[in-house]
Amino acid sequence: MASPSTSTWLLSCFLLFVCLLDYSSATGRKINGLVQDEPPTPIVYHNGPLLSGQISVNLIWYGKFRPAQRAIITDFFNSLYTTPKTQSPSVSMWWKKTEKYLSTSLVLKLGRQIFDEKYSLGKSLSDKKIVRLASRGEQSNAINVVLTSSDVNVDDFCSSRCGTHGSSDSTSKKTKYTYIWVGNSETQCAGQCAWPFKKPISGPRDAPLVPPNIDIGLDGMVVNLASLLAGTVTNPYGNGYYQGEVDSPFEVSSACTGIYGKGAYPGYAGKVLIDSASGARYNAHGVNKKKYLLPAMLDRSTSTCSTLV
Repeated sequence: MASPSTSTWLLSCFLLFVCLLDYSSATGRKINGLVQDEPPTPIVYHNGPLLSGQISVNLIWYGKFRPAQRAIITDFFNSLYTTPKTQSPSVSMWWKKTEKYLSTSLVLKLGRQIFDEKYSLGKSLSDKKIVRLASRGEQSNAINVVLTSSDVNVDDFCSSRCGTHGSSDSTSKKTKYTYIWVGNSETQCAGQCAWPFKKPISGPRDAPLVPPNIDIGLDGMVVNLASLLAGTVTNPYGNGYYQGEVDSPFEVSSACTGIYGKGAYPGYAGKVLIDSASGARYNAHGVNKKKYLLPAMLDRSTSTCSTLV
């Protein structure tokens, strides 16, 4: 149970603005990422292994997604190491910020895509079922990403989290793989998990931004996925880079929740770019003319939230 001081701090943050993100490992470490102007303490390396070499990113699509929705996610991953010509800022510029935390090279390569449109585990998923789904991907040198559609309920989704990341033993127990889960919150809790594309349920209620790909649910998923991906490579097993306590860490991106451009404050995403044709807001260009809104990342050298714009 949280101490009175901890409870007071959480309540104060909640009243300012709520955009809940939960990051969990297989050992149960969790955090509620609440909007703040600057992270409370410098990030610390806890001497654990980080991801390195070539890592396969496998996508497990659970439920129904349209081809255009799947392309938003796959193009995001394909943009991590590709800079669109003459278009800046880019997704790859954002991703390079993780390199300050890595002592060896890392390359993420989009691997298998697994489709489960028949809801083989039902439409209500526990954490154990999320891990079962993640295990369908590769079990060595892999990040297996479980993406649940808007009609799938996941334990604590919306009430305290928008996604998780963690690790699990392979079937042979000889290796570990990492995994991420992110849910489509459009019909369940877009005000919590797809902000700033939807008005929050509490706190400042400025007009929401037009999502860069005109899809509140999927553009919200990218925001959460990007944050979790940065956390996965820099803190894959719960003993990498993070701030605070091991059971409630702030990671390199979750420490900057709600910050997308300069001048951000609780309830205001900051100054970002505007698409003149659609009015959509974004801060990064991707492949295939995609645009994305990506969260700020904690700069290791300055302990400040670094934005693309």
